[in-house]
Amino acid sequence: MKVIADKKKKQNIAEYIIYMYQMEDLLRAYEFNLDEINQYVISHYPVSEKEKTETLLWFSNIAMAMKNEGKETKGRLDSTQVYVSQLAEIHWGLLKTDGTYFEYYKKAKPYILQLIIEAGDEAPSNEIQVCVNAVYGLLLAKLKGRGIPKDMEAATEAFGNILGYLNWAYFQKNEEKTREN
Repeated sequence: MKVIADKKKKQNIAEYIIYMYQMEDLLRAYEFNLDEINQYVISHYPVSEKEKTETLLWFSNIAMAMKNEGKETKGRLDSTQVYVSQLAEIHWGLLKTDGTYFEYYKKAKPYILQLIIEAGDEAPSNEIQVCVNAVYGLLLAKLKGRGIPKDMEAATEAFGNILGYLNWAYFQKNEEKTREN
């Protein structure tokens, strides 16, 4: 699982964010009981014993961070939310400079606004958080075998296009920083 997170972090930052949300929720579902996570989750993962030990330590560190940040029952780790903020920053820049991205955004905007209105006082702090939450919500619904309304499927496709483009821009930006250093 740690290996998956590391791979996603290097290849698709939006998938990494969603994966980390899953891991946070997994810890909550097991009430932070690392013995049970080891027994029912990690032990069934097809990796070496060394990787299983590293994964348990990784979960332990995530659990400690969640507890330190007071996120045992809700909220997301600050270390994960940094990436959402970075994507939001890229989003605002692309809206002003990239016509292709703006077209993706125009298709997603009605859905974003709908979800913000529905959330009311609980609305996320930025539009990219709305997209991430919606994609994650759809994933959870599918995992639980729930039906997905047609308009949410269309919304999720629009959000996926935004997140995919932002992922590309995120790695382009980081590549530029690497070249400059």
